Amino acid sequence: MPDNLNPAVALSVSGLSFAISGTELIHPMDFEVKSGRRLVVLGPNGAGKSLLLRLGHGLLQPSSGQVHRNDRHLPGRRAHAMLFQTPVMLRRSVLDNVTHALAAIGVPAAQLRGRAVEALNRFGLMGLAERPARLLSGGEQQRLAIARAWALRPDLLFLDEPTAALDPSATRLIEAMLADLHAEGVTLMMSTHDLGQARRLADDILFLASGSLVEASEAERFFNDPQTAQARAFIAGDLVW
Repeated sequence: MPDNLNPAVALSVSGLSFAISGTELIHPMDFEVKSGRRLVVLGPNGAGKSLLLRLGHGLLQPSSGQVHRNDRHLPGRRAHAMLFQTPVMLRRSVLDNVTHALAAIGVPAAQLRGRAVEALNRFGLMGLAERPARLLSGGEQQRLAIARAWALRPDLLFLDEPTAALDPSATRLIEAMLADLHAEGVTLMMSTHDLGQARRLADDILFLASGSLVEASEAERFFNDPQTAQARAFIAGDLVW
């Protein structure tokens, strides 16, 4: 597979598997994430959703197969970024959390504050700029994590159940931020256990069970006409093993 993917494809996975101590946790799978789309990864607990996102982002190395991303190596930006269910906050102010991330990708010192302020203003966080990031509420921390990722100007953003620990109000704010990112052309690959959220956000669905890719389709087809018994059971709220 060539390193330079078709521009219409943000991520391409072929023969991807992952094992620990001889136990295969992700069974070989193939799929693509289309550029500018919102792909939601669904499945019961233990299905392999978080592992798949970490493999896609490059935090883990696959046991077999390949992951190809449309990485554009441009100064002062990251081609892809990742958000976690529990945001990683540095022992710094809100503003410094963003400037530190920008410095880490080589943004010139003279541009750091301006780009960080732009990101905080973009998502309504400038009023918290001098507050210690670790003292923010869970929802505020997740909003900061998205603003920090946006400041890196990624083409592809991975999100691992970003609203799982949040109340409905905070969840709505995060979903609105993700809708804004999508409108700007950022490709999203996100896991969630919330079927309602998947219906609201997804363009495409990957459905996993027991580390296997069971079904991949556009979201409308997945919810209205699932092709597998496991997917039908999951949508109905039945246990899937």
